[in-house]
Amino acid sequence: MDPDPATPAATDPLPDVLVVMTDQHRAGLTRRSGYPLDTMPFTDRLAATGTDFTRAHTANPTCVPARTSLLTGRFPSAHRVRQNSTARHACYERDLLDVLRDAGYRLHFAGKPHIHRGPEDFDAWAGPYWHTSGPQRSEEQRRFDAWLHALDHGPSETATPFPLEVQLPYRIVDDAIAQLDEAPTGQPGFFWVSFPEPHNPYQVPEPYFSLFAEEDVPERASGPEAAERKGGDHLWMRRLIESKRPGYDERWRRYAASYLGMLRLVDDQLERLVDAVGQRGRDTVVVLLSDHGDYVGEYGLQRKGAGLSDFLTRIPLVVAGPGVVAQQRDELVSLVDLLPTLCELLGLDVPAGVQGRSLAPLLAGEDVPVGEFASIYAEVGFGGARYRVDEHPPLHFDYAGTTYDELNSVTMSGGQRMVRAGDWKLVVDDEGRSELYHLGDDPAELCDLSEDGEHADRLLTLTRLLAAWMIRTGDELPTGAYRPKRVPHNWRWAEHAPPGLAELVGPAYGAAPPR
Repeated sequence: MDPDPATPAATDPLPDVLVVMTDQHRAGLTRRSGYPLDTMPFTDRLAATGTDFTRAHTANPTCVPARTSLLTGRFPSAHRVRQNSTARHACYERDLLDVLRDAGYRLHFAGKPHIHRGPEDFDAWAGPYWHTSGPQRSEEQRRFDAWLHALDHGPSETATPFPLEVQLPYRIVDDAIAQLDEAPTGQPGFFWVSFPEPHNPYQVPEPYFSLFAEEDVPERASGPEAAERKGGDHLWMRRLIESKRPGYDERWRRYAASYLGMLRLVDDQLERLVDAVGQRGRDTVVVLLSDHGDYVGEYGLQRKGAGLSDFLTRIPLVVAGPGVVAQQRDELVSLVDLLPTLCELLGLDVPAGVQGRSLAPLLAGEDVPVGEFASIYAEVGFGGARYRVDEHPPLHFDYAGTTYDELNSVTMSGGQRMVRAGDWKLVVDDEGRSELYHLGDDPAELCDLSEDGEHADRLLTLTRLLAAWMIRTGDELPTGAYRPKRVPHNWRWAEHAPPGLAELVGPAYGAAPPR
């Protein structure tokens, strides 16, 4: 691999690596990203010191598949974890933990796991924290966790009647700081801090509950009528929630205001964590990202669970640290890219079977080939035939009562694949249906252009591009007698972009000087 300005020389000590993951964190809700409310001021300040990827995506808007993709650098159809209940079946040669341990790193974890690894794979482990509970070290923590559980994953109508110190992010940061204090400074450390928030249940104590008034929450792009219009999984889930919680959408602004308050709470705890990391006195690569987004009321829906809209697939992604240029980058990147990126930054070999692309040259402020980062791919669905809107198969929860899981046998049935190129997006499902959107004009993806003859050429180009992505992400494991050709940074389309891509997105896309 050619030397890179962002890669430490062989004689340099390896930096610490801090990865902070939020859960169900929708991109674009900070002032820096153009949102009218100042939800995460510290995150915005940190983003201004490093590289802020404004068009980052998840590999799959589901917790365990996305987190497995992050650790393995592989898409779900390759690592084979396509639902939250199958983490133990992850398929890979070596993941991020293997790579860092072999390089001499001490491995630390604090927070929500939802991964294919467990406590035995880390040198220090604090958890597991889930969405309604964590390790309980006081009676007040036990009472708070019981109160969280009683919310039944719904929004709280009032401020949380417990102090900030019992909130899960606060407890997780306490645990992470304790690990930082005990970690030897003479050994590089990997610190993975995983917040369960801003995932449901949606609740915050004061002052966060009143920080963003309901009337100040910006208008949403679409309401329940959009779920009716989109049909399929969106309509099935909309009807399910309405049957369980009649009139729930009338309180969407309270839900959104609490969600924004949760962002500020997480932001404050992130600042406390990063300050503690700075006191360790070592160079540190800091990565902030999420596993997937949240509807935050769009389509009259809460949480996630249907489709591949940008509300769910786009994620925040910030990288800061030694050799990382302060800039915003508009390239289409993925959390799958993190493993090869860290490998290149640290001067380590990329494991076999990794499908992500190294972002190290982007972090160094370099221009990149149009073909490689003008498009991105994502997928959802665990397989089988697709359930219809009027079907009600047995689920892992009762149809009666208020409890529901948006990820279930219906909403996750079948499969969908997505490719985005510039502002154009194509979604295709296992039954051959296509949806074509122009996100610049239609960010809520309500106007399907796939049957519009005016866009036939664009539809053809995107269909070919999606096929190229699906071939590219085919599994190369297990390795055998044949020797795969390895290219720098794992950039497959650096020289020869798929046909029609440049015309679709514009020849300068992805090659403009960073801002």
